[in-house]
Parts: sequence; structure tokens; C-alpha cells
Amino acid sequence: MTAVEEEPPRALLAGASRRWVRLLPWAVAFVLSVALLPTTIQVLTADYGLNGGLASALAVAQAAPLLLAVVRPLQAWYVIFAADVAGALALLTVDFKEQLLWPFPPMEIVGYVGLCLALGLREPRRTLLLVWLATAGVNVALGFFAPNGTSAMNVLLTILSGVVLVLGGALRERYDAQRRLAEQETISEAERDRRTLLEERARIARELHDVVAHHMSVITVQADTAAYRLERLPPDVQEEFTSIAATSRESLGEMRRLLGVLRNEEANGELAPQPGLTRIGQLVEATARAGAPVEFTPCDADVPEAVGLSAYRIVQEALANVVRHAPGAPTQVSVSASQPASQPVSEPAAESGSEEGARLTVLVVNGPSPQPPAAPLEEGGTGHGLVGMRERVRLVGGTLDAGPLPDGGFRVAAQLPLTEKDFT
Repeated sequence: MTAVEEEPPRALLAGASRRWVRLLPWAVAFVLSVALLPTTIQVLTADYGLNGGLASALAVAQAAPLLLAVVRPLQAWYVIFAADVAGALALLTVDFKEQLLWPFPPMEIVGYVGLCLALGLREPRRTLLLVWLATAGVNVALGFFAPNGTSAMNVLLTILSGVVLVLGGALRERYDAQRRLAEQETISEAERDRRTLLEERARIARELHDVVAHHMSVITVQADTAAYRLERLPPDVQEEFTSIAATSRESLGEMRRLLGVLRNEEANGELAPQPGLTRIGQLVEATARAGAPVEFTPCDADVPEAVGLSAYRIVQEALANVVRHAPGAPTQVSVSASQPASQPVSEPAAESGSEEGARLTVLVVNGPSPQPPAAPLEEGGTGHGLVGMRERVRLVGGTLDAGPLPDGGFRVAAQLPLTEKDFT
């Protein structure tokens, strides 16, 4: 059984975006250590009259761990807390002036308060409460041994440490709450994009179900009625037609069982025949009635139903975006079919068979919205409409180019293959 290696602790504020903020705890700890070390030695020896060697040892134990507090504040607290208590007991062995603070001199209070701030920024509430109770308990216990009687200054460290621990804990919890909120917003946005993508795929599957189901039904009917429509069919041919009808009927049933779950009570209206190129003109007329001047260049080419349906939905979403984001903007809609480019057989491209197949080009371009009086109905967008467009284009193996124009307008251009070779 292998032991799980713990990740090394991170320094305080290590997750900050700005470099100076990440370096701030180290700078503060370094300044406190450098300033408190000689000050503690000087005060303990000159003012309190403590032995120089003992004063130096106490100063190192009380100031040096402040550097450790940047990474491991609780471990640093163990050392500094023990050193402070040992220093208070050591001061009982010497005779110092009554006006001097005891049990904790000023430099020890400064270092301990800085340590409490580090604890508040790192440790949970329970640990902070235990630290404060330990501080208060030691202060009360040492109060019974006060050489010059009790004084209100004896509880100074207890009060300051409690305030700083609460302040540090509040700052840490506020930062954690903001971080979790930002993470949740990121997850929510990703979930919204994923849900939109799944909904669009389900819608496409339902529409393709209708298209394919129609063709499969036609095949079944033709195969079943072949014996009545065609005279003197050989028995083997009749058997073949019967097999075709049975196979197509079975395939149709399996497809309905697999994709029927995508239909719900709210999708009953989609049982109607799916729209194609011939219905794009109706979209343009509806958009024009909404107040957007639209120029339409139709296409009368005979295209596969899946391609026609994809072209219709792309134009539908593009015009809807024009109405929402650029009401009143002049718009151009064109649908055209291009034939394969003919090349001499001697050219390498013709030999390799890489000539471009027939394509259906769908183009929707709008200019900027007039200002005033028209104004966008929505200032910002989620981009979910483009998700649906890309799914439909990918479905038929085409390409999509969509983006803003320099003049403030928007352009949507889709290339949809028309040949069977391109679909495969």
C-alpha cells in the first residue's frame, strides 16, 4: 500500500494574481524578523536586565519563526508561543522597573500580533479559537505570578490577538467565498454551454428523424406495393421486394425506438414536414415586417433535405440575431449553389481526385444598427446561437465563418456540401 504524498503547503496569498501581493507576506515577515531580533535582545538586556545569552536565545526563538509563518503559521505559533511563555518566566528571575510591561514586552506583542494575522489567513475557525483560548489561559495563569501586582496591561496581548485572529479569519473566509463564487460561475457557464449544445443536438436529431422516417416510409410502401403495381414479377423478385419492405420497416421501427425518447410533450409541433430552402423566403418576409430591410437572393437548386434544413436553420438564427442585436440594420441574405470546378485530366488535382465538390453557400450579412432611434434589444449575447449553427454545419460536413465586421455589422457564411462524396 503506497502512501499518498501530501502537497507542500503554499505561502500566504500565493494564489493572488499580482506579483507584489504574493511577495507581500514574505516582505512583512522579513521586516518583522530583522527589526524584532536586535530590538528584543536590546530591550531584554538593557531594560529588563536579562542575561545576554538567554536574551539572544529568546529573541531568535521569538523572531526567526515569523519567516516560517508565511508557509506554516501554526507550526511557527508553537515555537513563538512557547518562547514567549519561557521569556515571561525568565523575566521573573530578574528585577525590572515597575512601569515595564510583563509578561510580554512590546516587541513580543508586535511579533505575536503579526503571527496571529498569518494564522487568521490560513487556519480554520476551530484552530483560531483554540489559539486564542491558549493565549488567554496563559495570560490569566501568568497574572497570578505578576511581580508588581495585577495590571490592565496584562490582558493587552489577549485583546489584540483576538481582534487580529477575527480580522484575519474574516478576510480568509471572504476570499474563499469569492473564489468559490468565481469557480461556480465558471462551472455554471460551462454547464449552460453544454446544455445548449445538447439541446441543439437533440433538436437536430428530432428533425433528422422526421426526414429519414419519411424516406424510409416511402421505401416500405413502394416495396410492399410493387407486386400490385408491376405485372408478372418473377417469384424471386417478389421475394426480394418483400425482404426490402421487411428490412426497411424493421429499420424504421428501431430508429423510432432509439430517437423517440428525444421527443417530449412539447415537441408535437415538430411532427410537421421540416422546412427547407423554399421556406427561407418566409423568414425574410417576417424579418422585413419586424422593421429590418432585407435583400434576399434565393436559390432554386435541388439539394438534400438535411442540407436544406441546415441552411434554413442557419438563416433563421442569423436573422433572429439581427432582430435582437441590431434592429433596423440593413441585411443581405443569399443562398447559392456552386458546381464542381472542372479541371483537365492532366492536372495533378484531377488525377488525385481532390476537386472541390458542389457546395451550397449560405450568406447573411448585416450592417450596424441605426442610431438613433433603433437600439439593440440585447446589449450582450451568450453565443448559444452560434453553437447551434456550428453543430448543423458539422452535421453535413461543411464549414462556418461567423464574426463581426469592421463597420459594426456581422457576417455569417456557411458552406454546405451537396455531393454524396462530401457527406462521407
